[in-house]
Amino acid sequence: MGKLGKLWKAFTSIVRQPSLLNLIIDTNQNWYKYVEKRYGLGAGLPVAELSTLFPDFRANIPTFAFLDGGSLPTDIALLMKLAQRIPDCSYFEIGTWRGESVVNVANIAKECYTLNLPDEEMRKAGQPENFIELIGFFSKDKKNITHLKGNSFDFDFVGLNKKFDLIFIDGDHHYEAVKNDTKKIFESLVHDKSVVVWHDYARSPEVVRFEVFAGILDGMLPQRHRYLYHVGNTLSAIYYPSEALAKHPLINPTKPNHYFELDLKLNPIVKKK
Repeated sequence: MGKLGKLWKAFTSIVRQPSLLNLIIDTNQNWYKYVEKRYGLGAGLPVAELSTLFPDFRANIPTFAFLDGGSLPTDIALLMKLAQRIPDCSYFEIGTWRGESVVNVANIAKECYTLNLPDEEMRKAGQPENFIELIGFFSKDKKNITHLKGNSFDFDFVGLNKKFDLIFIDGDHHYEAVKNDTKKIFESLVHDKSVVVWHDYARSPEVVRFEVFAGILDGMLPQRHRYLYHVGNTLSAIYYPSEALAKHPLINPTKPNHYFELDLKLNPIVKKK
């Protein structure tokens, strides 16, 4: 098929199904160009290693499912280690899914809050009941976790009348949602020493997800950007204002300078009577 034929086929396909245009607009390459042109950050955030944040890094993760849509073990370990160093840590999370992240943090933090879409809104969006029932699967019965329902685009964050020490943004990963969540968090929930972590800033520890990155950058004041890092061996970006961290550029492929030791144990889910 010639160029004109391909162009005509693409045009007619978009006319029949306009949503196909999003596949063109939202490509990682287009978001890379946006970030590079606007911020000069086409190479991604500088990398701060886990060993920089935690020189004697070691973590035990009591609950991990190894299922689709979850975090890497290193992402959850990052949250746990951050909570560990904050006395009486107050934690807030957007996007809970099965509740793996928050249930592990709740073993350390004094109090945890999560925000998820109302069940009815998920139904209207076409989510099946078995998906909705899994929201907070691991976390719903933990006493120091408050599960809030609402859409972050119109949720009254100010009404919480609280500031949080550690915040995890892991909701909708489209640009507008990431930008909105970031903006709202910094406007309403952050204090001077708050640490903010965004999940899925990267598709893998070596590949930046530029649509999410663009939402992070556009959702916060430019003067805060100097406190942003990509945490090595994770999918997470971090806002860490307490101190300047040693950093290096992201290199893909990365030559390892350390490795992790895993000790896995399988535990059955005990059904409640």
